[in-house]
Amino acid sequence: MRLPSVPPPVGTGTDLVARVADSVRRVAVFLAERRKDPADPHPDLFLAAEQALLLGHPLHPDPKSREGLSDAEAEQYSPELRGSFPLHWLAVAPSLLATDSAWTERGRPVTAPRLTARLAGAGLPLPDGYAALPVHPWQLRHVRHRRETAALLDAGLLRDLGSRGAPWHPTSSVRTVHRTGAPAMLKLSLALRITNSRRENLRKELHRGVEVHRLLRTGLSQQWRAAHPGFDIVRDPAWVAVNAPDGDPVPGLDAVIRHNPFWPHDDVVCVAGLVSPRPRPGGGAMRSRLAEIITRLAARTGRPPGAVAAEWFLRYLEHAVRPVLWFDAAAGIALEAHQQNTLLLLDADGWPAGARYRDNQGYYFRASRRAELDARLPGIGEHSDTFVPDAVTDERFAYYLGVNNVLGLIGAFGSQGLADEALLLAAFRRFLTGVRAGPAGNRGTLPARLLDSPQLRCKANLLTRLHGLDELAGPVDTQSVYVTIANPLHS
Repeated sequence: MRLPSVPPPVGTGTDLVARVADSVRRVAVFLAERRKDPADPHPDLFLAAEQALLLGHPLHPDPKSREGLSDAEAEQYSPELRGSFPLHWLAVAPSLLATDSAWTERGRPVTAPRLTARLAGAGLPLPDGYAALPVHPWQLRHVRHRRETAALLDAGLLRDLGSRGAPWHPTSSVRTVHRTGAPAMLKLSLALRITNSRRENLRKELHRGVEVHRLLRTGLSQQWRAAHPGFDIVRDPAWVAVNAPDGDPVPGLDAVIRHNPFWPHDDVVCVAGLVSPRPRPGGGAMRSRLAEIITRLAARTGRPPGAVAAEWFLRYLEHAVRPVLWFDAAAGIALEAHQQNTLLLLDADGWPAGARYRDNQGYYFRASRRAELDARLPGIGEHSDTFVPDAVTDERFAYYLGVNNVLGLIGAFGSQGLADEALLLAAFRRFLTGVRAGPAGNRGTLPARLLDSPQLRCKANLLTRLHGLDELAGPVDTQSVYVTIANPLHS
């Protein structure tokens, strides 16, 4: 199936149909290619897991649509096709450079330009005083014809250094790239419409990542790790970007420098990839890695799969959910901890052993905790636009952690025949009841909301797409459509 070269206007039924068709076509290609070689070639377990999410969000109408990406480009830039590519590099004149860094090594600060020069490798022809800026190759072709960028290139304030260096690999978000052994990942701007947004970094998101890193270093991280030593946030402590001569940001060139905390042997997988079915070596019906883990554990222990699944789920709640509830209660920050943002560390047998959260977009600073957070880090939120009314925070936190993450995981267990959903719902109720009965400083408002509300608010991705909304634009409470659903936890 060939799609129109010019997509229809956003926010129309025709646009939605085109995006659904594009997603279906791409998933068919991903599955066909993966069936040819289902065994993963990557010795880097994190990268292998990041490139295993073939089907995408199960409740999104077009989870894999990427209008504007040709078939040839998709081979290079798609994690599902195990793509890889060298980055393109620009040199940025010091008068245009916008940057911040809280990155340290052995207690010493490291600037973002020093980090990008190191990531570019030896031989980068960087003019004196200029900074190295990594750009996704597709993005450079897209933005170099924008008036602002073209003028800066013509004036020599931006200089094209070309494509160079060892290849980088796209992760599950497409625009964040990973290279085994590199000290950092890079979250690059990419003007493709992926799920509900064009994925160009916003300056407030760059500030937010550095701000959260600095906030955690005020002592909050030590408190958190003392309570939950197996949990942490993947930090975004530095960024580099371009300002126009008048000081305004030049859109489309902002790059986040993200810590790479994972060694190749670390078995870490985003929950969305863990539960997504995929082709298996030898053929047969597709199965998720979660199903393979539960089946293997049941065979080795001689226990029923349902009992193993229940224990696995309870361990998951302890490692991946309880620490997020603690952070909201203790610090007043709710994490947008949906399944793709939740990275689960597995032990050698496949049991949950720890977790990480990632995403510099997904923080909700509670407005009611502003004074407390400002006392920890004076001026917090001034540039990041992260404080959100508590009512909105409660709605989004309940959806991302409660509905998308945990209820979605229960749904995966049930739909894949691994466990009785009613049993897991009862286990989740007991867990939430225990959290609610614990110390006030550890529980926050979410456990009571999930237990006592007859209804919950749920993001409606179909309606969000039909209305043409971009989740990165506008006030947080109007970026997407939410609907009311019955709460399966309420009794």
